[in-house]
Amino acid sequence: MISCLALYRQEGRRESPLKRKDGVRMNLESLLSEKRSLIIKKWRNTIVDTYPEETRRFFKKEKDQFSNPVGNIIDSQVGTLYDELIKGEDIGKISACLDKIIRIRAVQDFKPSHAIGFVLELKRIIREALGSKVSLNGLFAELELLEDRIDKTSLLAFDIYSQCRQKIYEIRVNEVKNHVGKLLERANLTVEIPE
Repeated sequence: MISCLALYRQEGRRESPLKRKDGVRMNLESLLSEKRSLIIKKWRNTIVDTYPEETRRFFKKEKDQFSNPVGNIIDSQVGTLYDELIKGEDIGKISACLDKIIRIRAVQDFKPSHAIGFVLELKRIIREALGSKVSLNGLFAELELLEDRIDKTSLLAFDIYSQCRQKIYEIRVNEVKNHVGKLLERANLTVEIPE
């Protein structure tokens, strides 16, 4: 994948006219870097809010990685995932971050839309964080590229979720087969087939 700025330059456009107080021009990537902590905090809270009330309180209160491994994985992976989405350079890192978060959500009682919906929520959070800066400063093209990348990431998240669920079903089927086989052995209902 190509970063927003690199794609912007490839298309022959100039950087957006948004300037910081010190006169340095800003593009969407640098603006999102400045808003990073706010966006990540809101995104993390959006993910945590998909859990029941008691679980949410626990995730927010307990910071020990061994007492709260799910909350710890969410905390550690959301920041990395955000950074990689903004840069758009390493699909392997994006996939690895998604895998760690979704692997947990696949074994929990989430519908597929709830398990991966947090990826799409990032678009809303970014738009809220940027407010009118996008429209006032001509950053729509860069924002569209980022939102397209987020959409593609949600499809990747669905693929990962599907693979995890398939693995869970295979494990369950194998457990049932082993259990039934042991019951048949105990009941002396198995027959050895000669080679």
